[in-house]
Amino acid sequence: MTKLKITPRKLRGTIQVPPSKSLAHRAILCASLANGISRIDNIQYSKDIDATIKAMESLGTQIMRYHDFLIIDGTTTFKKKDSYIDCKESGSTLRFLVPISIVKENKVHFVGEGNLGKRPLHTFYEIFDRQNIDYTCQEGVLDLHIEGQLKADVYQIPGNISSQFITGLLYALPLLEQDSVIEITSPLESIGYIDLTLQMLTMFGIEIEHENYQKYYIKANQSYHAMDYTVEADFSQAAFYLVAGAIGNDVTLTNLNVKSLQGDKETLDILERMNASISHNKDGLKVTAKQLQATTIDASQCPDVIPVISLACSQAKGHTSIINAGRLRIKECDRIEATRSQLNILGANIEELEEGMEIDGVTPLHGGKTSTFDDHRIAMMLAIACTISNQPIIIDNMECVQKSYPNFWEDYQSLGGIIDECDMEE
Repeated sequence: MTKLKITPRKLRGTIQVPPSKSLAHRAILCASLANGISRIDNIQYSKDIDATIKAMESLGTQIMRYHDFLIIDGTTTFKKKDSYIDCKESGSTLRFLVPISIVKENKVHFVGEGNLGKRPLHTFYEIFDRQNIDYTCQEGVLDLHIEGQLKADVYQIPGNISSQFITGLLYALPLLEQDSVIEITSPLESIGYIDLTLQMLTMFGIEIEHENYQKYYIKANQSYHAMDYTVEADFSQAAFYLVAGAIGNDVTLTNLNVKSLQGDKETLDILERMNASISHNKDGLKVTAKQLQATTIDASQCPDVIPVISLACSQAKGHTSIINAGRLRIKECDRIEATRSQLNILGANIEELEEGMEIDGVTPLHGGKTSTFDDHRIAMMLAIACTISNQPIIIDNMECVQKSYPNFWEDYQSLGGIIDECDMEE
């Protein structure tokens, strides 16, 4: 792990936002399940996307990698048995692939890294118990063995743990021989991610009806259609630069689809409520603000952007409440603790609650030695924080951005950011 010294400097320039990891996962899965050859353009080989590619290859899919696109032949999917799937730290790969991997009778071994084994899978265990699918697992680490085949059913799934369980089933169930229903038993969080799933399924020829996102009707014996698809830019990564603009940097973002269904597009709405101005023209999208104002932020639909949004809140006049953020505690790290502790090291005034944070601004930021908690989103948030710090910030693991945004540090430098590898004693 390489330690990094970030020197305070305003960012200025234009950046092309990297492709959406959420949409890339979904497109790769659809293409892999299609009876034909698809091309998926605008691919960035982050660790999470690499995990999903290798997972589908373990099921037999033939995937050819090029610089920024994939050619995927789904006609061989499910022809490999006894699959070994290393999810690395990707929760999407794990929860999407569990039901997909047993569409046909199969023996599968799932492993992973970091905190992935601590993220809940009981929703799937209950399905296995109900359907007499054999499995063994361990507490605290991902070492999951499954043997059996998924069956058509009326599935009852909680909506407040992770939408990834629902997405995985929505991919798998259309391929079964009988119809299924998914009933959501508690309020559904991250509806935006379900919208992305349904949109992608429709593009690849799968029809699913739903009643206000609470009940889904999945017809059996459907077929995925091969097609060419270009992954749109990622609002969860754009959020770092959008907040950078709101706290005084001069960054223009290109390639963003302002009509996107991505839930993290809510970043724009949050910043507008905080008195930021958003301009969108032929040059791209840009955020500016004279003085941010505090607000109340519901994290349930956009949990991934909360760390960097919290940075903006630390510079907003007044008292901000972040609510419904409990799921941040079971991400790559406990993001409530990490966000609160590291921003407070830099001078912010944040109180941690069980399911949220209370933030008082405006607080000037100073430098310090910080920890990324081995979490890509904490690392990138700290880099943006340094643009308004009065002293350098040292982080302990610059490589963790490989999980989602491998080129982050190169892009950061292209905007004028100053980084240097260093000794932690500095």
